[in-house]
Amino acid sequence: MLIRTATPSDVPQVLPMVAKICALHESWDAAKYGFFSYPEQRYEKWLRRLANNDRSVFLVTEDRGNLVAFLIATVEREIPIYRLQEFAFIHDLWVEPEYRQKRIGQQMVMHAIERFDKIGVKQIRLDTAAINEAARRLFASCGFRISTIEMLMELN
Repeated sequence: MLIRTATPSDVPQVLPMVAKICALHESWDAAKYGFFSYPEQRYEKWLRRLANNDRSVFLVTEDRGNLVAFLIATVEREIPIYRLQEFAFIHDLWVEPEYRQKRIGQQMVMHAIERFDKIGVKQIRLDTAAINEAARRLFASCGFRISTIEMLMELN
């Protein structure tokens, strides 16, 4: 299997995986992840832009010509009250179920860490769903720690 930087031509193969991660998140917490219909279509232009952006990380894993995983991360500006001016944010990581437990996710995260280190980013952040213990274990194995806990309340 090959982990590589995504290109705009990879986007059509990534979109079905985007649909899967969105559906999974919405099944876990519809209040937090209440997507419009076909959220993957809303990703398409954004992913094409990221594939051409040197300050973003958009990785795919390929197995015999088929994409089986992706990772999307961007550099974000911090609000101007903190010493840290920017940070990387991992938005999505998906590995097709039949490819899990093969360290693909961990390898993709480590590639992203290396890329952000090379461009001088000093911090990487991400969110995981409260129910997603497997993701927390994966990210912890890559050196991440819990820094905040988000809470949500719905109003009428």
